[in-house]
Amino acid sequence: MSENTSEDTRGRQRHLRGRVVNDTKNPNRAKMTVVVEVVRRFRDPFYGKYVKQKKKYHAHDPAETFRTGDTVEIKSCRPMSKTKRWVVTRLIERPPEV
Repeated sequence: MSENTSEDTRGRQRHLRGRVVNDTKNPNRAKMTVVVEVVRRFRDPFYGKYVKQKKKYHAHDPAETFRTGDTVEIKSCRPMSKTKRWVVTRLIERPPEV
């Protein structure tokens, strides 16, 4: 049996899409970390209405290229710190500059 360390053998990794709400441009923020807010819509089991649920994830951004307002995709990874278990994989959309 050969050892294969590709991502296919390590199990399925979660991919989420969200908006950056806090980046590393401020001097007091953690370096190489962005906060991504993911909005999930689901149907309420009792009332039947659609409900929005927001959750914030700390994601690793090694090049510090993503800014507040960007829509990005994050992927689960090994724990990098106490709260950081995600890494930003790609930029989906950047809002126009005003």
